[in-house]
Amino acid sequence: MGLLTDGTPLDWPQTKKYADHVRQHGIEQFINQYHQLKGRQGDCLKWGDEIEYMIIKLDHKNRKARLSLRGSELLEVLREAEETNPKEVRSLWRPEYAEYMVEGTPGQPYGSLVQHFNIVEHNMSFRRSEVQSLLQPDELVLSLTCFPRTGCYDFTRPSSRPDPTCGVTRSLFFPEEAITKCHPRFKTLTNNMRERRKEKVAINVPIYVDLKTPRPFVEDLSQYGDDGSSAEQAKEDHIYMDAMGFGMGCSCLQMTFQACNINEARVLYDHLTPICPVMLALTAATPIFRGYLADVDCRWDAVAASVDCRTREERGLEPLRNDMFVIPKCRYGSVDCYLSECGSRYNDVPLLYEKKIYQRLVDSQVDELMSQHIAHLFIRDTLSLFSERIHQDDTREMDHFENIQSTNWQTMRFKIPPVNSDIGWRVEFRPCEVQLTDFENAAFGVFIVLLTRAILSFKLNMLIPISKVDENMKNCQKRNAVLKEKLWFRCDLFGRDCDKGDDARLMTVNEIINGKGEEFVGLVALVRQYLGALDMDADTACTIGQYLNFISARAAGNAITTATWIRNFVTSHPEYKQDSVVGDGITYDLIVAASEITQGKQECKELLGGIPKTKTTEDIPKAIKKIIQMTCLAPRNAE
Repeated sequence: MGLLTDGTPLDWPQTKKYADHVRQHGIEQFINQYHQLKGRQGDCLKWGDEIEYMIIKLDHKNRKARLSLRGSELLEVLREAEETNPKEVRSLWRPEYAEYMVEGTPGQPYGSLVQHFNIVEHNMSFRRSEVQSLLQPDELVLSLTCFPRTGCYDFTRPSSRPDPTCGVTRSLFFPEEAITKCHPRFKTLTNNMRERRKEKVAINVPIYVDLKTPRPFVEDLSQYGDDGSSAEQAKEDHIYMDAMGFGMGCSCLQMTFQACNINEARVLYDHLTPICPVMLALTAATPIFRGYLADVDCRWDAVAASVDCRTREERGLEPLRNDMFVIPKCRYGSVDCYLSECGSRYNDVPLLYEKKIYQRLVDSQVDELMSQHIAHLFIRDTLSLFSERIHQDDTREMDHFENIQSTNWQTMRFKIPPVNSDIGWRVEFRPCEVQLTDFENAAFGVFIVLLTRAILSFKLNMLIPISKVDENMKNCQKRNAVLKEKLWFRCDLFGRDCDKGDDARLMTVNEIINGKGEEFVGLVALVRQYLGALDMDADTACTIGQYLNFISARAAGNAITTATWIRNFVTSHPEYKQDSVVGDGITYDLIVAASEITQGKQECKELLGGIPKTKTTEDIPKAIKKIIQMTCLAPRNAE
């Protein structure tokens, strides 16, 4: 979601004029807050998830599914309880990029007791039911990463048409009406990103070549109003898209957890970074873009291209004249550097950062690794600025810092405590694709949090060179990567001997998750070992056990990914013509089937690895609540 500030948005020329102002004051805000809070200690584990939902409208008579542009309308109702009694609500609701989306989180963060793992799925189900209760009879809510026909003709309700000659998108496919009306930030980002780049974004996803797919696959974009500029950007045998909405209009599952102090946060940030490609492969759920089957299973690179605001100079296509840097990656990508002292030894890719900002940070007694990280984020311009928020008190506000921090969308995010808040140092885990069912989303969320506990308890070492993380991020998105690809992963996980060097080897996702005999223990086994030392009630043990069994089954191929399920559904559909096209009728049947699985009306053992029946419950036992303030699940002395 990012930073949502009220006010009057500036256009790009005005925003650009204040770019250095935002950078300068953003750094001063960081320095002030960093020194106030770097010594903060003793925060207990608190954590939560974010799930983005899509609202879909069904035309049963004509067998068509459309995205329903009612997100803003629904949010007005969904947020009433929070506005009335914010400390008692079970869910919080926020706008997302698209008008067909809403974002839901738990009303309060989950705590440090093992019993909290047993209420996650119940809360997710409650959130889904909240939205569903507000929908019309022909509407449904799905946790779907990418709607199959986004960008196709007439894909929204009410119907809307893109205009490639005016408006904020200038897209051939994605209409301005599909961007949320809840907050001006999103349209401002869309417009300013395009103007900064000096051309539309160009997203090219390889098409899945079936028996009757035209070769080469080249679309006639003039039928959509192209003046020739899009045809120049479109690649042969690729699905071409041209708007931010094709990326930011996708949904995902994200997890945020609080650390006990800044050092623990840095350790978690570093040691989870190599986990990101593994989890992206396990949660793969995006095999269709703009009505075509793709030869990838994930959204990640498509989202990255959708927010690539780099100019031609910054992309290395023209000599540097007006810009400062050739920037290797766009704002949305994998982590570029580790933050802990141990992790620094694996920073084998030269890091691009703003030297003056780096020096200001170092001169202000910010350590070199953190200074490099922040100076790297601040090579970017602000993309959205509000006239009322140009001038701020750098000792009491953080909006300029968060403006740039929140538009660096990486697989992990290191989060500084907010001003005047009881919230501590946090890290956000961002790669996962959202799953169809609450069971799956809860399983992945709980697994990641439990893995953080194992990392800290056993002082595990997950570090591999950043260059190999980058390589993994490319390979983990390939079709059926969970079974077919090998990823670099560390062999010796025990002991943080930072001078031991790189011992990564290529492993399958199954080997990483489930182990390989005596050669490698596997992450699920480590989590089980951690849980073995805890005093768990039977219901919580049952629920967590089913989550871990599912994770193991997904890695082993006994529970297929959402991407594989969708792909199989399409290719086996009687209307599919083996030409890579996912038409209206196929999409309608796919959405109906996905909804029935989500609601438990249709069993899908191949997706879930069986018929899960957890013991998830609304709240932890009352007797246990009394010790919440006295007990922390998170171990200390992370280094």
